Amino acid sequence: LNATAQAGNYRRHNAAVIFTFDFTKSKRVTDLFLKLHPADDVLIARQQLLSGQQLGDVTVRGMVPAGHKIAVRDIAEGQPVLRYNQIIGFASRAIRVGEHIHTHNLNMGPEGGAFARDYAIGADCQAPAPRREATFMGYRRADGRVATRNYIGILSSVNCSATVARAISDHFRHSGDLDSFKNVDGVISLTHGTGCGMASEGEGMDVLRRTLTGYAVHPNFAGVLVIGLGCEGNQIGAWLRASGLSESVNLRTYNIQNVGGTRAAVAQGIAFVKEMLVSANTAQREPCSVSHLTVGLQCGGSDGYSGISANPALGAAVDRLVAHGGTAILSETPEIYGAEHLLTRRASDPVVAHKLIERIHWWEGYTERNGGEMNNNPSPGNKAGGLTTILEKSLGAVAKGGTTNLEAVYEYAELVDKHGFVFMDTPGYDPVSATGQVAGGANLICFTTGRGSAYGCAPSPSLKLSTNTALWEKQGDDMDINCGDIVDGTASIDELGERIFQALIDLASGKPSKSESHGYGQSEFVPWQLGAVM
Repeated sequence: LNATAQAGNYRRHNAAVIFTFDFTKSKRVTDLFLKLHPADDVLIARQQLLSGQQLGDVTVRGMVPAGHKIAVRDIAEGQPVLRYNQIIGFASRAIRVGEHIHTHNLNMGPEGGAFARDYAIGADCQAPAPRREATFMGYRRADGRVATRNYIGILSSVNCSATVARAISDHFRHSGDLDSFKNVDGVISLTHGTGCGMASEGEGMDVLRRTLTGYAVHPNFAGVLVIGLGCEGNQIGAWLRASGLSESVNLRTYNIQNVGGTRAAVAQGIAFVKEMLVSANTAQREPCSVSHLTVGLQCGGSDGYSGISANPALGAAVDRLVAHGGTAILSETPEIYGAEHLLTRRASDPVVAHKLIERIHWWEGYTERNGGEMNNNPSPGNKAGGLTTILEKSLGAVAKGGTTNLEAVYEYAELVDKHGFVFMDTPGYDPVSATGQVAGGANLICFTTGRGSAYGCAPSPSLKLSTNTALWEKQGDDMDINCGDIVDGTASIDELGERIFQALIDLASGKPSKSESHGYGQSEFVPWQLGAVM
C-alpha cells in the first residue's frame, strides 16, 4: 500500500496490486461509479443505480444500491471476481455484464476462501522514512511513559464485583467531589462478565489476567482500584503474582467479602479513590514526542467505501505516525483473512510473518470447532453497505495499516514493546478488539465506520472517521472527520491522512472526541472470553 496522490488521481501499490481512483470532473465518473483497477471485474456505485443506466460501455441490469458492485464483463460460474485486482470471491452462478454482484451470486468458492496466497515474506519491505519530530501535550509518568488522559480506574476481578465498582464511579460522577481536581479527567469503572465459572488455569484465565494487567498499569490511569468478591476463580492474589504486580498507593485491591458486604465495599472504594485523586491532580500536561503515541486501529460498521476512503486515509496517517517514531496496532484477525499475504510481504523478519500465518490457521480451526466459518464475519450491516465476503472486507481493512514494514505480531492483550506498525491478534468484534489493544498500551484509538458506529473507549479516547458523506450528514454528532470527501472527489487520501494525523495530535493533547462528549467508554471494556463456561 504505497500511497501517493497526484493531479487528482490516487494510485496505490501493494505488491503486484495497483488501482487508480479516477476523480476527474466528468459527471459520468464522479457522480455514478468508481473503478479501482483496470483489471477489476467490478465497478463501485457512488449512488443508487437504476436498470438501464449507462456506465460507459456497461448497461446496468436492475437496481444497484450505493456502495455495491456491478459486473463489467460476463463472469462464468466458479470464476474468481476481482476488486483491488485481488480475489474477493467466486461466482456462484453465471453473472452477466451490468448485473449487481452480491451475496446472491458471489461466495467464498469451493475451498471456503482457503485458496493459495503468495505470502512472499518480506518482498515489500522498505527502508524507513526519514525520522520526523513532532510533539503533543501529554502527561509524563514517573516511569517515563506518557499518557493522553488522566483517569482513576476501577476494575472488577469478576462479574460479581461489577455493581460495587460502578457504584463507586457513579458517586464521583454525581457528588461533585471531582470539582476540586481539575487535572483529573474522571473516575471510571471498567467491569466485565467473566472471572469465574471458568478454569482457574489455562488460556482463558491467562487472557483475562493479561488484559487486567494491561489496564492496571496503563499510563492513562494515575491510579487503579481492583475489586473482587472473594471466592471467584480469578483470585486477586493469584492475579497479582501471575502479573508481577504488587499493591502500592496507586494500585489498591480488596474483596467485598472481606470488608463487610456491598455498602462497606462502596465506602471503602470511595475512600481509596479520594486518596488517589490528590496525587493524580498534580499531573500537568507538557510537550512530549509523538513517538509516545500508540494508536489502536479499528473499523466497525464497514461498507463498500471503507477500503476506498477512510481506511486508506487512516493508513496515510499511520505512515506519518510511524515516521515520527509512533506505533500503530492493526488487529481484528478475522478481518484480515484473505489479505494476510499483503502483510507478510511487509514483514521485517520471517519470524513475524510466520507468527501471523500461524494465527490465521488458529482462527480457521477455532471457527470450525465452534461450528462457524471465516466468512461468518461480515455483518448484516456490512452486507447492506455493499460488502459481500470476508475476502472483500479484509482487502479494505488492511489499508488502515499504511505502507511501512510490519515489525511485530502480538497475541491478545500482550504488551506492545516495538515501535512502528505492528499487529495484535484479536477478534473482529470491536469492543473486544479495542480492549486488547488498550491492554497492550494503546493510548489512542482511531475508528473508521461506514454504517455509523456508536462507540467510545476509556481510558484511551477514540477518533471516529466516516467513510461517506451521507453518514457524516446523518450521524455527524458521532463522527469526528468525514473521509467521504475522498469519494466525492473534493480531497485526496494524502490530504485526509494529514488531517487525521493532526487530529490525533489534538486528541492526544486533550481535545475531546465526539464519543467522549457523549460519555462512551465504560461499557466498551470487553475482555476476550476463551474456553468453556462451567
